[in-house]
Amino acid sequence: MPDREDVCVLIPTLNEAETIGEVIDGFREQGFSNVLVVDGNSDDGTRDVATEHGARVIEQSGVGKGQAVREGLEHIEAEYVLMLDGDGTYKPADAETMLEPLDDGYQHVIGNRFAGMNDGSMPRLNHFGNRVINRAFSIIHRSDFKDILSGYRAFTRKSAERSYLTSDGFGVETELAVECVKHSVPTAVVPIQYEERPDDSETNLHPLWDGGDIIMTLYQLAKTNNPLFYFGSMGMLSGLIGVILGIYVAVEWVTRHISHEVIAVVAGISIIFGLQLLMFGVLSDMIVTLHREQMRRIDERR
Repeated sequence: MPDREDVCVLIPTLNEAETIGEVIDGFREQGFSNVLVVDGNSDDGTRDVATEHGARVIEQSGVGKGQAVREGLEHIEAEYVLMLDGDGTYKPADAETMLEPLDDGYQHVIGNRFAGMNDGSMPRLNHFGNRVINRAFSIIHRSDFKDILSGYRAFTRKSAERSYLTSDGFGVETELAVECVKHSVPTAVVPIQYEERPDDSETNLHPLWDGGDIIMTLYQLAKTNNPLFYFGSMGMLSGLIGVILGIYVAVEWVTRHISHEVIAVVAGISIIFGLQLLMFGVLSDMIVTLHREQMRRIDERR
């Protein structure tokens, strides 16, 4: 496992006064003295509690977890980063499990909550949504990371610097997972314990709103990581609409001798546009594949 002095524990927070002190104490007991809390303008005294328990505290200049992570990374000089939420659902005792793969050549580690999820730690709606998103990720980005929305991550600072993160909200975990696939970052998935959130601590996650945002982030990032899926899906949709309209025009002509010239033109354009998108997706996928191969060779030479 990397030396604890080379690790910075990064904790983005928003109104976590009830739990952040215990989280920080847990890591300090594990020997981690470099704890950085990036607080999103909490109004419950989170910053004061974190400071009292020995953490370095930064007041977030923007809004959202993703922005907090990006800002926190700018203040980290340690070689390794251990990132987690400050709500008490992740155990500091799992830090060693998270960091060990970094000694084996991995550059990014994801804590799999589903491997050790306590009863009641995740509502059924969230559990179902997580499963759907993980399945969608494995199909769209052709990699199975088991739990891409896990907030418990360990990674090298250099690998984080290579990542292009733009999400301001909870889509940051999705972006990190996509960046690992895009740049062929050696990624490990390890089992962790996921505990129930304390009763006096309120969640900042809105399942429907944030879930929709994550799905859109997942799909939009396919444009540069899996363009065949991105453009192919739009092309198939356009082509399907054209075929349905074409069938309608044909049925109307055969059964009622009514012609729909305008609808027929729209149907033809939809089919042609769909085929063009599909061809563009194939060509883009070839370019992305060649680019990845060139980058792999460059990294090997380095």
